[in-house]
Amino acid sequence: MTVKLFLSAIFKFLLGIVLVGILVFLPAGSLSFVNGWLFMGILFVPMFFAGIVMMFKNPDLLKKRLNAKEKEKEQSVVVKLSGLMFLFGFVASGLGFRFGWFALPKTAVIIAVVVFLIAYILYAEVLRENTYLSRTIEVQENQKVIDTGLYSVVRHPMYSVTLLLFLSMPIVLGSIYSFLIFLAYPFIIARRIKNEEELLERELSGYSEYKQKVKYRLIPFIW
Repeated sequence: MTVKLFLSAIFKFLLGIVLVGILVFLPAGSLSFVNGWLFMGILFVPMFFAGIVMMFKNPDLLKKRLNAKEKEKEQSVVVKLSGLMFLFGFVASGLGFRFGWFALPKTAVIIAVVVFLIAYILYAEVLRENTYLSRTIEVQENQKVIDTGLYSVVRHPMYSVTLLLFLSMPIVLGSIYSFLIFLAYPFIIARRIKNEEELLERELSGYSEYKQKVKYRLIPFIW
C-alpha cells in the first residue's frame, strides 16, 4: 500500500458518496428520504470495508479497480450509457419521493436489500477468484484464463453480479420508475460483453477454448 493509492481510494470513495447523495436527495428535496439513506448505507458501508481489505491484502487489484479510463472506443460508449442510466435512475427515485409517485411495498424493498447484499458477497468472490479484474477492458501481462468457481458457470460472473446489484438498486429506493430505467442495463452490458469477448479472443491465449467449455455469457441456461 502507498500513500498515493490510499489518498486516491479515499478521494474516490468520498466523491462517490457526494455524487450519489446529490443525485438521490437533491431531486427528493428532503433528507427524510428513508429509502435513500438505506440505499446509501448498503452501497457504501460494504464498499468501505471491501476497499480496506483490498488496500492491505491486494493493493494491485485495488489500483486496477480505481482505474476507470477506457481505452476501447466501444467501451467508452458503454460507460457513458451506464452513467446516463444511473443519472436518470437516481433522479427519478428522488422525484418519486418528492411528488409522491407510486412507491414499491416494503416487502419488495427488503427482498431487494437481501439480493443486493448477496450480490455484494458474490462480487467479493469474483474478485478473489480473478485478480486480473480491472474496471477497463484490457489483457494484462501474464494474464491467464480463469475457468474455476463462478467462472465455470458463466464466462462473465462479474457482470452477472452487477446485473443483480444494479437491478436491485431502484427497488431498494422504492421506485418502479427508476427500475424501468435500470432495465436498460442488461442491453448495455450485453454490448460490453460482445466487444470484450472479441478482444479476449484476439489477445488472451486459451479464451476460445474456454468459450467452448463454458457456453453461457451472463445468465445460466439463457445467454
